[in-house]
Amino acid sequence: MASVTQLGYLGLNVSNLPEWERFATEVLGLQVAGKTPNGSLCLRMDENHHRFILEQGDADDLAFIGWEVADQNALRELAAQLRDSGIAVAEGSAEDASARGVLELIRFKDPNDIPSEAYCGPTMNYESPFKSPRPIAGFETGTMGMGHIVLRVDDSAASLHFYRDVLGMRVSDFIDLRMRRGQAVPPLTLTFMHCNPRHHTVAFGQIPVRKRLLHFMLQVKSIDDVGSTLYLAQDRGIEISGSLGRHTNDHMVSFYMRSPSGFEIEYGYGARTVDDSTWKVQRHDAGSVWGHRGLGAPPQKPATA
Repeated sequence: MASVTQLGYLGLNVSNLPEWERFATEVLGLQVAGKTPNGSLCLRMDENHHRFILEQGDADDLAFIGWEVADQNALRELAAQLRDSGIAVAEGSAEDASARGVLELIRFKDPNDIPSEAYCGPTMNYESPFKSPRPIAGFETGTMGMGHIVLRVDDSAASLHFYRDVLGMRVSDFIDLRMRRGQAVPPLTLTFMHCNPRHHTVAFGQIPVRKRLLHFMLQVKSIDDVGSTLYLAQDRGIEISGSLGRHTNDHMVSFYMRSPSGFEIEYGYGARTVDDSTWKVQRHDAGSVWGHRGLGAPPQKPATA
């Protein structure tokens, strides 16, 4: 069975491209990698030519997801798996592949109608190493991909089947939430899945929000970069939607800030990784060991005996 190997790139539809460029470079520490012929902004965070493509539009949401596979044979096998599951697949043209900076690609939609792409052969840029506009140590990427995304889905069971049985990802764990950022929420189960050692590359749930993209996560190589970015965001007047905290499942120390498009960005350090030979699926009753409180969250009462 062919499997995706990493979250390779994200396409975002944003209403204010100049504001996003300032935010991405001056706060997140991403580097501009140029613009496409249609004016989309490409951003890089490592040796890959780009990891983000920002398109001008009104949605302020996810535009597409780019999944990497090992090679051309794996791409053809994945296309067959998609078709066998009743999912329409379009072969990307040479022009399509060139626009994405990859060797070959296919296009399809997940069960939630989210535009998705699978590709092989990303363009690398070793001759011009990544240089952040900010004095940070860099991002944890490589074989673990660009980070993770959390999605609102229409049907968690259908999404689990698709990402596990069609794209070949594995379940990491589940979180049954009763509280989120200090506020009560209806019973909600989040599913976390991985396709490489990163604890989760995609997570999803039937979350009562409008946007498809709840957040994407960037993992930095130094805890100091988390702290300095938190204070920089506060100094810039950027909403901190989740305070500094540590997650129960991946053990990431992180905070959440509001992007110019309204969805969140998690900025973190130190997540544990998955070894599939020893990992066992887990369940959690809370999203955080400590912290990650929203603005105005009421104080938490200490547990009583």
